Amino acid sequence: MPKPENDRQPAVNGASTETTRRRFVLGAAAGMASIALCGATGRASAAPSGTGAVVVGERQVGDGVLDLAVLSPALGTTAMVRLLLPEGWTSSPSRTWPVLYLLHGAGDDYTSWTRSTDVTRLTCGKGMLVVMPSGGRNGFYSDWLNYGAGGTPKWETFHLTELRQLLERGYGAGSERAIAGLSMGGLGAMAYAARHPGMFVAAASYSGVVHTTYQGARGSSLIQGVLIKEGLDPFALWGDPQLNADVWAAHNPYALAPQLTGIPLYVACGNGQPGPLDPPGTPPDPLIEPLCGEMSTAFVQRLREVGATVTADLYGPGTHSWPWWQRDLHRSLPLLANAIGSGADG
Repeated sequence: MPKPENDRQPAVNGASTETTRRRFVLGAAAGMASIALCGATGRASAAPSGTGAVVVGERQVGDGVLDLAVLSPALGTTAMVRLLLPEGWTSSPSRTWPVLYLLHGAGDDYTSWTRSTDVTRLTCGKGMLVVMPSGGRNGFYSDWLNYGAGGTPKWETFHLTELRQLLERGYGAGSERAIAGLSMGGLGAMAYAARHPGMFVAAASYSGVVHTTYQGARGSSLIQGVLIKEGLDPFALWGDPQLNADVWAAHNPYALAPQLTGIPLYVACGNGQPGPLDPPGTPPDPLIEPLCGEMSTAFVQRLREVGATVTADLYGPGTHSWPWWQRDLHRSLPLLANAIGSGADG
């Protein structure tokens, strides 16, 4: 398993951390003089990560909302990351903040959480840095095997090495981290926490793909089905599920359950039948949420078998849709925030 650095790196060229964070990046927001967040002014950084990744652009997109463009060797391209900045972020440039990562689902992008939920309002005043990175339309939060050739994309390396270093060097990210995600992002949240013990102190999955080899009545992997639908090679991600069973297991939260003991976990999912948060006339979800519900049920059972601490909200009727994921975020945020020592600013 890859093991990104966990130690905090010094600023480049001998610059102090505080000085580094006050630099402004010339990019999408060239000339920007301030970032408004609850009345505060801005700070930013051009410090590269130790891997060569660098922020090449910044853009303020709302009150306390900052988008970063990151040139990533792990991806071979530029990827976007959205940050929700805590109150006091600019006025205390030497302070570090607990971090909450929120991962998006398949077919979506880094804007999804702020577009489709009230996360900006919900986390305001909580004293945390919220990080919403690109994960690719169908990146599955992994360094792709590519038939043993490696190479791009390396989403796990991008998120947990390159981006983490950039945030720690220039954006006040601390060492207390929690992670949550929906659907494909639920896989990412649980797999990242399991594959990198000690990096995250809490994890949550909402309608997550948390048992990657589970087939149910369909007779094929949900993940491979998604890749085929998107015109992608279903064996390029982790190889053949039988011939490369070890690689699949190494990315399967269900198989990695023993590595998730010792931290609080939250697992939520519906069963695909319309529920009270669905608009009138919503048809049943015939495929995705029922499968994710079965996966989540099996995952929770496995977690309990190995002695993990898990809060399960397997709420029955509910579809694979945003009203449920917003509620999941609301219900799980106290667990996540408490684990990273976050609360009201004071």
